Amino acid sequence: MVSLTQIPRFSPESAEVLGWDAHLPRVPLQRLAPLGLRQHFSTPPVWQPDAMLEPPLNPLKPPVEASVLVGVVMRPQPSVLLTLRTANLSTHSGQIAFPGGRLDEGDADAVAAALRESQEEVGLDPSHVEILGQLPLYLTGTGFRVTPVVALLDPAMRLTANPHEVAQVFEVPLAHVMNPANHCRHAVEWSGVRREWFSMPYEDAEQKRFIWGVTAGILRNLYCFLSTDPDQAESNAES
Repeated sequence: MVSLTQIPRFSPESAEVLGWDAHLPRVPLQRLAPLGLRQHFSTPPVWQPDAMLEPPLNPLKPPVEASVLVGVVMRPQPSVLLTLRTANLSTHSGQIAFPGGRLDEGDADAVAAALRESQEEVGLDPSHVEILGQLPLYLTGTGFRVTPVVALLDPAMRLTANPHEVAQVFEVPLAHVMNPANHCRHAVEWSGVRREWFSMPYEDAEQKRFIWGVTAGILRNLYCFLSTDPDQAESNAES
């Protein structure tokens, strides 16, 4: 079996575009601030994720438990911490990702794994992390069952990329990836299986960043969560 990036002549940037989602509502800006994020996670609404399961490349392979840290840096304009994976990794090489990886035997839970992996990959000290909560499990086509752990990050943190795993560490404005006008839906068919995914292109002063696949899917779910009116939690409880 092959991953999307191993399909001959496959380029995620030039894959078929199904559409952009500018018709969907933006997340209110106050909900993207630290206080708004804390409140939304403390009283979560009833909501439905958009991306949870990719067609497995090897259906016979049992999934591997993993977790990632969806870190929101508490700057005046909040941003999301992302990495560019090195080209030599066995899975998802050269792609934009959250810090994270598979659970080890010594990890107490998904949160512990996300914190450990973040420290190993980018030198993030856990003392600079405030855990908010978790998003639904995301099962990747490459066989990982990923728990996204959402957290606030102190901008005073000092990061150092592990050169064996991380080529770059950078940030993207949270408002950009939470604006559905920047969400693009793609599709490709390979060996009779149609695969669809999201992308969220972003261009900063340094270069163009093509966020796609698992990372974009998790961010899309964060958008679905944050764009759902918190009053739905109260109305659901009353009914």
